[in-house]
Amino acid sequence: MSQTDVEVVRSAIEAWNRRDAELWLSYAMPDVEWMPAGPAAVDRSVYRGHEEVASGFESVWHTWDVFRLTESYIRDLGESVLWFGHVKIRGATSHVEVDQEFARRFVLRAGKIVTVQAFLTWREALEAVGLAE
Repeated sequence: MSQTDVEVVRSAIEAWNRRDAELWLSYAMPDVEWMPAGPAAVDRSVYRGHEEVASGFESVWHTWDVFRLTESYIRDLGESVLWFGHVKIRGATSHVEVDQEFARRFVLRAGKIVTVQAFLTWREALEAVGLAE
C-alpha cells in the first residue's frame, strides 16, 4: 500500500458522502466487491461489479436520507487499508437516527478498489484482519 491508496480510500469515502456513485466507482475496479454491514445491507450482503454496487448504493441512499461517514483514523496495513470512523444515519421514512462507530476494510490493486468490507464496530474490523487483542 501507499499514501496514494490511502488517498483513494479517503476520496471514495468523500464520494459516498456526496452520494456520487459514479465518482465512487471511478476509484474501483470493474469487478469490485462490496460487503455492507448493518444499516447498509439493505438488499443483499454482497454486491459484485459496478452495476450491482451502484444499485446497492442507490438502495441505501433511498432507505436512509442521511448516511454520512466521518473519519477518526486510517491504518495502512500494506495489503489493505482500514478506515475507522463513525456513521450517522437517519431513516428516510422512520426518521430514526443512529450515530455509531463504523469501519471499512479496503483492498486495492493497482490503485483501484477491489474489495470493501464494512464492520459495525472497530473491534470487528481489527478481528477480521487479525489485529484484535
